[in-house]
Amino acid sequence: MKILRYLLQKEFIQILRNKSMWPVIFVMPIVQMLILVNAATLELKKADVYIVDQDMSDASRQLVNKLEGNPFFNVTSITDADFNADDQLLHGKANVVLDVPQNFERDLKRNNSASLQLRVDAINGMAAELTWSYMNSLIRSYNNNIRANWMGISKFDPPQKIVVSQRYWYNPTLIYAFYMAPGVLVILVTLIGMFLSAVNLVREKEIGTMEQLNVTPIKKYQFIAAKMIPFLVIALLVLSFGLLIAKLVFNLPFRGNIFVLYGFTTVFLLGVMGLGLLISVVSDTQQQVFFVSYFFLLVFILMSGLFTPVESMPKWAQWLDHLNPLYYMMKVIRNVVLKGSGFFDLKYEFLSMLGYGVAMFSLAVMRYRKTA
Repeated sequence: MKILRYLLQKEFIQILRNKSMWPVIFVMPIVQMLILVNAATLELKKADVYIVDQDMSDASRQLVNKLEGNPFFNVTSITDADFNADDQLLHGKANVVLDVPQNFERDLKRNNSASLQLRVDAINGMAAELTWSYMNSLIRSYNNNIRANWMGISKFDPPQKIVVSQRYWYNPTLIYAFYMAPGVLVILVTLIGMFLSAVNLVREKEIGTMEQLNVTPIKKYQFIAAKMIPFLVIALLVLSFGLLIAKLVFNLPFRGNIFVLYGFTTVFLLGVMGLGLLISVVSDTQQQVFFVSYFFLLVFILMSGLFTPVESMPKWAQWLDHLNPLYYMMKVIRNVVLKGSGFFDLKYEFLSMLGYGVAMFSLAVMRYRKTA
């Protein structure tokens, strides 16, 4: 323990002297929390609608008025000829084109049915699906209202047998920042734990101090532990700082136990820092560490469920994701912060991360060679 204490003292002094690490430790959390949480969003707040109204009837005008009164849709133009509709979609001036055919009102009155056509820009598939869903809901509401008026029934009492009420749990106001802020925190903790610890070790190789350490009687596990513990402490401080920013800026609720979150984060960091140190042990320069770490981070982040649900991925990707530590931590932090989940609710994730951490730490220790 005495040897480990001296090594830790040396590591903290070295970190404090390395001024290039300070912006990464203190500035990066603020910038990423304030920018990424707001910018990295899948919410669609406005859709531009180009209307081709070939009927120009009272019924079609009521539909147009309903669209114009909806805050989600922005009616860019209303025309009675389908000349420029495709160009509007092609040049990105409209997200959706609504075609109201001739005799729309007549068919609705005579045949009790009528057709509308929606042309949606589907370059962004998720945005297109949301636009279609909102437009479909609006048209369905319009249909109920106009049929109720024509049948002499109040629109507040439509002829329905089933009434569905909805309630959103854990995020009742559907604020997307509540979903993104915990995910961005995981990325911050990973960058501090995996990237900085790896760069710190390989830097010793480049400046030549590694050879001096190799001739000392320290054990391999003591050396690896001394490289991990300082960045473990820093990563937990960054997590605390990030949670504070999320609470003050985004009013992020915290429904779980803070000690459960810190316990899971510590086990998670054991794994990612072990992987980072393993990369640095087999690398000779910081450039090599950058490229290899970037490869793993890119794969881990894209498959972690940060932006898209893991359940929507192919089955083979879901099985492969069990080797991704960010997959477990992303689930843990969102469940603890938003749902208030406890340790026993997430025991599978804990055991998985613990096994991953022990494996990475053991590999880093075994791969490290005390050779000059």
